[in-house]
Amino acid sequence: MCDTLIALGNSTQNGRIIFAKNSDRSPNERLLTERIPRKQYAPGSMVNCTYITIPQITETYEVLLFRPHWIWGAEMGCNEYGVVIGNEAVFTREKPGEEALLGMDLLRLALERSKNAEEALNCIIRLLGTYGQGGNCAFAKNFRYDNSYLIADRSTAWVLETAGQYWAARKVKDVYSISNRLTIGRDYDRAHPDLFHHALDQGWCRSEDDFDFARCYTNRLVTRFSGAAKREHTTRAALEARKGSITVASVMDILRSHTATFEEKPYQRASVSSVCMHAGGLVGDQTTGSFISELAYPGEGLSEAAPRDTYWITGSSAPCLSLFKPWWMIEPDHLSFSEAETKAALAYWERQEEIYRAVLEQRIDWEKYQFERNQIEDILLSEVGKVDGNTPAIELAEIQHMALESEYDLRTRALAAAGKQELDIEGNFYFRRYWKKANDKLKRGT
Repeated sequence: MCDTLIALGNSTQNGRIIFAKNSDRSPNERLLTERIPRKQYAPGSMVNCTYITIPQITETYEVLLFRPHWIWGAEMGCNEYGVVIGNEAVFTREKPGEEALLGMDLLRLALERSKNAEEALNCIIRLLGTYGQGGNCAFAKNFRYDNSYLIADRSTAWVLETAGQYWAARKVKDVYSISNRLTIGRDYDRAHPDLFHHALDQGWCRSEDDFDFARCYTNRLVTRFSGAAKREHTTRAALEARKGSITVASVMDILRSHTATFEEKPYQRASVSSVCMHAGGLVGDQTTGSFISELAYPGEGLSEAAPRDTYWITGSSAPCLSLFKPWWMIEPDHLSFSEAETKAALAYWERQEEIYRAVLEQRIDWEKYQFERNQIEDILLSEVGKVDGNTPAIELAEIQHMALESEYDLRTRALAAAGKQELDIEGNFYFRRYWKKANDKLKRGT
């Protein structure tokens, strides 16, 4: 379960495209933040995706990925050319596929192989037609689904929604959001050539005049219980209400939004209908990571080939408790993809997860923690507001370092005050039992 949203430059305060996503997964499913360099490959090389192996191209682009620790692909990410993509689970009438490419594999492959949004769109469509999508997508259960995507670059954005091998795509005009359901009806700009005829053959529509992609292909029962309609309405309404004045800060607020029932007893109940999703119920997951991209104008600063995009990353679950930290594609001291760096990304997520589990046990005053977090975030937003396309990389690195140091200090102080003694989790019986099991498994590394 996830939510992804976008505001084009005609709808934001500063004219930049803002893209954002909450990645909702199993609460013990670590969402790793990894930067992978541009690489060259010999002709005939292969790439091992989550379940299948496919031919590799001769060069892949540098990417920043947010991926579940056991999956090759990613839930969301960006590349060196300013392409950003987020995917959503969608539930359709198509029979779940056998092991093939996961939607997350398709996302990563498109980022590694595309210089703009249209190239990424075509890449996913081509790979989908060649290899299909399928396989278990879940860490702690058997959960199979199709996928939808929001794909953007520094000037355009597309929505791509799939059902098995079939698909429809629509170009974004101002604001848009997707959740765990199909949204494209008759208003698509591109589609699989057999999209209508397949629905007709299946008896899902009577004529071309009767055809509506979302209505014909949706599995209504599973989609209803996913809470997607409420979450999508929340994000879409918030974007529409702020159209023309949307900022990174306002998008942070959207990603942190909860339903009223959750707010009555915060951190004591599950909320599948909250954009900031909290696990602990019969259905639903946990927001295990959040990501915001503010994409530069084409040609803004530096050079036309290298505008400066700004990314905001939590690197941890529950955006309502996490700090959004600014990040840029600047040259680090080294850039590689090694087992050691994967372990470091895993450890980072697990350290920050201690805060959420302590809040569940009422060992941390969540209101005080949020207040202090907000103070840090306000400073970071102010500092980033001074950045332009010509700001030296060393100054950007200093802001990044300040964000990480501030987060470390906040977390260290909060956990020291919380103590090590575990207390009872509050909430109903099922909620308490759910989180006790989750905590036990996390301690065992499972």
